[in-house]
Amino acid sequence: MTRSTKQLAIVTGASSGVGLYSTQALIAKGWQVIMACRNMEKAFQAAHDLGLPTDAYQIMHLDLGSLSSVRAFHAAFRAQNRALDTLISNAATYLPQLKQPARSPEGFEISVATNYLGHFLLANLMLEDLQKSHLPRLVTLGTVTANSEEFGGKIPIPAPADLGEFQGLKDGFQAPVSMIDGKPFKPGKAYKDSKLCCMMMSRELHARYHEDTGIVFSTLYPGCVAETPLFRNAPALFQKVFPWFQKNITKGYVSQPLSGARVAQVVADPEFTRSGVHWSWGNRQKVGQVAFAQSMSDKATDAARSKELWDLSAGLVCL
Repeated sequence: MTRSTKQLAIVTGASSGVGLYSTQALIAKGWQVIMACRNMEKAFQAAHDLGLPTDAYQIMHLDLGSLSSVRAFHAAFRAQNRALDTLISNAATYLPQLKQPARSPEGFEISVATNYLGHFLLANLMLEDLQKSHLPRLVTLGTVTANSEEFGGKIPIPAPADLGEFQGLKDGFQAPVSMIDGKPFKPGKAYKDSKLCCMMMSRELHARYHEDTGIVFSTLYPGCVAETPLFRNAPALFQKVFPWFQKNITKGYVSQPLSGARVAQVVADPEFTRSGVHWSWGNRQKVGQVAFAQSMSDKATDAARSKELWDLSAGLVCL
């Protein structure tokens, strides 16, 4: 096992947005980063444009929407025989204008496949690697729209996150099924549902593994990153109005560099070593504002439902 004097993090979706700026912030803290990206050329260009030191990062191919790609990535990492300190589950896709569901190679609806099922498989594969660290962490990006305890999670457009009775997963999550609850396809809701699953996954990881492994499992909401490339497939008017609205009305706007700095805090700073916590900076972004442990909805904290989601997901990804 190769142990560098620097700590090592894997950041999924590190070619743009929160993932890219989390990479920059961690490197500034003295970490090494593996940028796990679907588009490697884009990642190389982004790292170059930010002036990241070439000896501080490595770019590896990972398409979270493909379970075979997730397994290939893990095998390639394991072959390097390196110690891993943190996995940051950040990558996401948001396709709100789809009329019909896009599908992963395995036939799953692509938002859930990429944002949740790929990270679910990756987290399980990486548990053994993380246990070799002194103080390992697995940090998952959440969103306010998946937590009905917060205002953004109550907005009914297109619909609040709701997994129902997991009927879509029970039915195998193959065409014609496209939603976790088994109901008709709503692309915006599919994104919200996938992020709710990620938050439930983190809590179930904590319940199953924290005590025995010492891995710190947490989620975070760094504030509204309204100008992230995540929204590149949203309507043009939305892309123009949404940042203005967050800056001037809700006051929840957060820049990409600040969001990355906040992720790096949860990854590296000693005050974030509590496991099973959802860290948030809330929706009012003030100078010097610090994170707090945000309460989560019953949908996210129901232990029995989290276990059922885990078991169904394990069957789909063939754990």
